[in-house]
Amino acid sequence: MRKWTAALAAALLLAALCPTARAAGDNAACAILMDAESGRVLYEHNIHQPRLIASITKLMTALVAVEEADDLDAPVVIQGEWLGSEGSSIYLKAGEEITLRGLLYGLLLQSGNDAAMAVACHTAGSEERFVELMNRRAAQLGMKNSAFANPSGLNDDNHYSTAYDMALLARACLENETVADICATRSVTVGTRTFVNHNKLLWRCPGCVGMKTGFTEKAGRTLVSAARRDGQTLICVTLNDGDDWNDHEKLLDYGFQAYPRQVLCREGEVFGSVAVAGSLIPTMEAETREELGYPLAEGEKPVMEIELPHGPSAPIDPLVQLGEARWLLDGRVIARVPLMSRGGAGLDVRTPLGFWQRLWAGLGGGAQ
Repeated sequence: MRKWTAALAAALLLAALCPTARAAGDNAACAILMDAESGRVLYEHNIHQPRLIASITKLMTALVAVEEADDLDAPVVIQGEWLGSEGSSIYLKAGEEITLRGLLYGLLLQSGNDAAMAVACHTAGSEERFVELMNRRAAQLGMKNSAFANPSGLNDDNHYSTAYDMALLARACLENETVADICATRSVTVGTRTFVNHNKLLWRCPGCVGMKTGFTEKAGRTLVSAARRDGQTLICVTLNDGDDWNDHEKLLDYGFQAYPRQVLCREGEVFGSVAVAGSLIPTMEAETREELGYPLAEGEKPVMEIELPHGPSAPIDPLVQLGEARWLLDGRVIARVPLMSRGGAGLDVRTPLGFWQRLWAGLGGGAQ
């Protein structure tokens, strides 16, 4: 009876949460909610439909610039030919000096299109070359339905992405400490300029760690956000959503409640042992070297499989991969982790027998 009551309560809770998620999909042309650690999609609506993306483009601009830069704090001399971009601006002037880091704050907090052009031209020498780097990075991230034509997100028929692809980009930005830190900054003063983050969710949504806003009349309102609660990080992307602040809050709340992070394994956890051939150490334990989590709804129970070799031969160095543990949900692998050797196993090397020892052994005088 208790189990039935608990199951009913969980079902009612999920039923109450799901309309909230669907409501966000009704407002947005495209929407996605993704778990950052695993990449699991928790909610989707037209997630592979290419659309104009406006200034959320600047996440890619920042990621490429940070990955390519030698020194973020080196001064950048603003060139006159970099100026003149339409739209939002941090009002750069020809000849002034500002660090690349300062430009990145202007790019991500103030959404300056002039900052985007300065970042691009300083990093790659020209806008065209930087766009090539953007598209190359997109391909590396698996953004299969995206193309970039400029570093700012101004409307262009050859500049588009999808909710799913932008979630992949957001994961990469969160993994980059510099980009993630700038996105999460509420306000900062750079020289005589003070930038205040346009992302209202930093103040409104518990655990929000920022990301990027965007808008053009043709693209509508676009928004990428991320929030972290109880060790779990979720990413939300909406394209052409006139009520994006509320929708992101609802979707993030839904995700954290309906799909909480469950620990599949902890660092240093032992998952079996293997017999070792040719060593004084008869067996060796196989352990994980990282914690692994996965978002699971009520009632979802992954099945674990362990694959270990049969009788590996010495020598085996410490922390050599022996096999792997994997978890399946509905017959599909959802997570995997390598299983490493705990300690090492040397060869059982014996000293060769001398003449008299071999003779004595041959006469039955002893076994060596």
